Amino acid sequence: MPGRQGMEPASAAARAPRPPSFASQTNALLRKNLIFQKRNRKGTIRLIIVPIYLCLIISVLQRVINSFLDKPKFRCGCKCIDDANGSTAPCQNVCGIQYSTLDQAPSCPIPNPPKWPALVQVPLPEYRAVQDSSGLFTGFPDASCRKTQSCPASIPFAGANTTLSNSIMQNLLTSSPLLNLSDYTSISSLLLGTDVPGSSTGFVEPAFISARPIYVLQPQCKSGDSVTIPITVGSVNAQKEIKCVQGLPLWRNSSITINEETFRGYRKGKTAKGINEIAMGYDFQDSNENHFNVLTLYNSTYENASFIPMPFALLRIPHSLNAVSNAYLQLIQGSGVKMLLDFTKEMPKQATRLTFDFSAVAGPLFFEWVVVLLFPKKIQVMLTYLVYEKQHKLRTMMKMHGLGDGPYWIIYYMYFLIFSTVYLIVFVIFGSIIGVNFFKINDYSIQFVFFFSFINLQIVLAFLASSFFSKVNTAQAIAYLYIFGSGLMAGYLIRNFIEGGKFPRHWITVLEIIPAFSLYRGLYELGQYAVRSSETGSPGMRWSDLNDHMNGMRDVLIIIILEWLVLLPVAYYFDYASSVGHRSSPLSIIKHLLKKDPTWRRITANEIDGKDVHIEMEKVDIIKEREAVDQVLQQQQTSGYAVVCDDLRKVYHGKDGNPDKFAVQGVSLALPYGECLGILGPNGAGKSSFISMMIGFVKPTSGNAFVRGFSIQNDMEKIYSSMGVCPQNDMLWETLTGREHLQFYGRLKGLSGSSLDLVVDESLRSVNLLHGGAPDKQVKKYSGGMRRRLSVAISLIGDAKVVYMDEPSTGLDPASRKSLWSAVKQAKQDRAIILTTHSMEEAETLCDRLCIMVDGKLQCIGTPKELIARYGGYYVLTMTTLPEFEQEVEDLVRRLSPSSRKVYHLSGTQKHELPKQEARISDVFMAVESFKKRVEVQAWGLADTTMEDVFVKVAKGAQSSEELS
Repeated sequence: MPGRQGMEPASAAARAPRPPSFASQTNALLRKNLIFQKRNRKGTIRLIIVPIYLCLIISVLQRVINSFLDKPKFRCGCKCIDDANGSTAPCQNVCGIQYSTLDQAPSCPIPNPPKWPALVQVPLPEYRAVQDSSGLFTGFPDASCRKTQSCPASIPFAGANTTLSNSIMQNLLTSSPLLNLSDYTSISSLLLGTDVPGSSTGFVEPAFISARPIYVLQPQCKSGDSVTIPITVGSVNAQKEIKCVQGLPLWRNSSITINEETFRGYRKGKTAKGINEIAMGYDFQDSNENHFNVLTLYNSTYENASFIPMPFALLRIPHSLNAVSNAYLQLIQGSGVKMLLDFTKEMPKQATRLTFDFSAVAGPLFFEWVVVLLFPKKIQVMLTYLVYEKQHKLRTMMKMHGLGDGPYWIIYYMYFLIFSTVYLIVFVIFGSIIGVNFFKINDYSIQFVFFFSFINLQIVLAFLASSFFSKVNTAQAIAYLYIFGSGLMAGYLIRNFIEGGKFPRHWITVLEIIPAFSLYRGLYELGQYAVRSSETGSPGMRWSDLNDHMNGMRDVLIIIILEWLVLLPVAYYFDYASSVGHRSSPLSIIKHLLKKDPTWRRITANEIDGKDVHIEMEKVDIIKEREAVDQVLQQQQTSGYAVVCDDLRKVYHGKDGNPDKFAVQGVSLALPYGECLGILGPNGAGKSSFISMMIGFVKPTSGNAFVRGFSIQNDMEKIYSSMGVCPQNDMLWETLTGREHLQFYGRLKGLSGSSLDLVVDESLRSVNLLHGGAPDKQVKKYSGGMRRRLSVAISLIGDAKVVYMDEPSTGLDPASRKSLWSAVKQAKQDRAIILTTHSMEEAETLCDRLCIMVDGKLQCIGTPKELIARYGGYYVLTMTTLPEFEQEVEDLVRRLSPSSRKVYHLSGTQKHELPKQEARISDVFMAVESFKKRVEVQAWGLADTTMEDVFVKVAKGAQSSEELS
């Protein structure tokens, strides 16, 4: 019928309490959070001062390391020298690298660094490439040369012009008698090499201070072809062996083949057998007599030969390029033309104090964990805070009392933002005060923009992640795994990709889309500038440095800000979708995109999954209630009705072959203002499912309900402002007091000032919580009964016109229960209350009408007296005699009522039901008095039907009918 599609809400809305304003909602939530924060101030202070402790640890480690490095062992070496003229004056203390050990040399001034011949990297004799059993590559010597350590240094090459390429290689390797060498400066014209890894320059080429020989690569070598020449390091003279090693050029079809051969040499061979290393490789590509284009290939694993980072390592590439370029030049211009790389040397340096900037070197990973650890911290912060409220249904409770998504997001976002900003400002300021270069050297404005941007992204990530978790422990575990795992991955990948120099820069940028990687890259860049500053005295990172293409900070800032702008609406949508009153959770949305979710299918009254449904003849009272609902919906006259349910159904579809569960089946109700409707039923009857649909916990499968004229399918946001809920399980903050709870929810209802205080005191008084210190006691100290009474008070506070109470008196003592009943009786005068209970006494005391639900269906509805009259209709006669007189008792009952029914029999005690139309109370009393003269009656009684009897009879009858169907 058309009327069922919706109701005219105008009249209801006119009488509805005004929804709380945006300012009222934000004020209520802000005050609650401030109270909560004040209550947890010790934990907050501990968290805020964590950066101070961390900076102190860094400072102490820095001082310990620098104190160790300031010992004479690491200071520039000195020597006391007497006057050469024989003066009797004390000797003069002279310091310099010539008087220093290798540990002392780095701190010495070097105004004129020594010159060293340029070298190429040559494999160790035992790992030079030889022919193996695979036969994949040809031309290598037999492996027997390794026994005599006479294997040549293989140099594969390729090129488009084969003749030109071979000629260049012939010029590259030239013969020169080693006996003609006199000192180390005369060997620069030769193709020199070393098998010593280029760990660090240290102003001294390590090959010349090593015991290993210097090699000269020539086309052929004679046995024992070597010579020893003098070398000079400062004022120290030494002898160095120069040894011939054969260079073996090998033609290859392409550089791809050379790369494969080079890879076979990975790594140096100390932990693997049969590894073949090549010295170098060349691809002359399209070179010709007028154009020289060469690609040099080398074993890049030598850059990791030391713990020293790559920027300080020697790969010895310049000489290999110079040698092949010189060979081409001599081929074109003649042997007399040379363009030699004469020597290499360091830049001069001043005397320095050896230091190690721990914060800058270890900083990126360490500080990443410090920054991101704010993400999963305890209840005070972000993810855990959000999931905690979700797990304990506190967010749902706030929403059901009128709190909108906008105020919730603004208050919590600003709360997290202020908290995180203070956390990091304390970190940076204190770190700068105690002298941590990571903070002190770099521009503070860059640090602020970087950290502030990431904080905003981090908050959005917390909101987004909270939508996918329902348990705090699960959220914490996954958050910690993400933090430490992503930090380690970022530290390993980003550092190696940047320092390796071979990973494409744009792919590094792609990796930085992962927040942990972008954070690490930004911290890495700050750390590198701090290291450079401590070594060279240069200033730290400035805004102008962001234009440097090697500086990744600009890309990081762009990525973080763009991610924040993109993920902010996404996080808001997922939070909106997963909150109470909306159709689905984020996971169900994703599932729906992949496959249609069957739970969204509408179920009709007479068809469920194509199965035949047993149609039961409904009771007259149920039919009348449905007719009343139809009339209200057709006429759209809702001013007198608070709640109208129209054929409301809920089906939970079975999984893994299990049948569907019909929780609520076709409930139709019309509830006017000023009435309390009680819903009775056994466990699993569908009472809580019905309440859950009415308060927006779950969506109905079919049907609809109208609360004050607004549909629960589409208008829950409007319904919340005039709704109160006492859920089955108490949803309370452990650290807030009872008064603070009521003040918070009262503000959500638009109360303030003295009127709020008056309403709060009245609410506490009505549930007997006003005295004995209960109002100002934290809820975690409340007993179960006190919590229950507080939940009832919350549901009734403000001008809530529709109140749902799910078993409100559970766990209460008799005195508290009576007090609670009085509060509910008084509250129902101008509002509608729907109440579920298992207490028949409570139902008869509070409820104007009762309905009994079994297996999701309404079995009857009416006032308690109507139900007792309809389903009672009998007296219950109980009599106890000696066992031998049981038959006489049965004969007595049969004379009083031929249609009587015995319902209980045990050891002489019998209970009989006597239809009221067959037995009068006076006749029963007279017959029993006469019977007592003949038979000893130990006890007897006559009672009318109770509500409990009605409930048992209706429930058993409905279950029996269900079994027969």
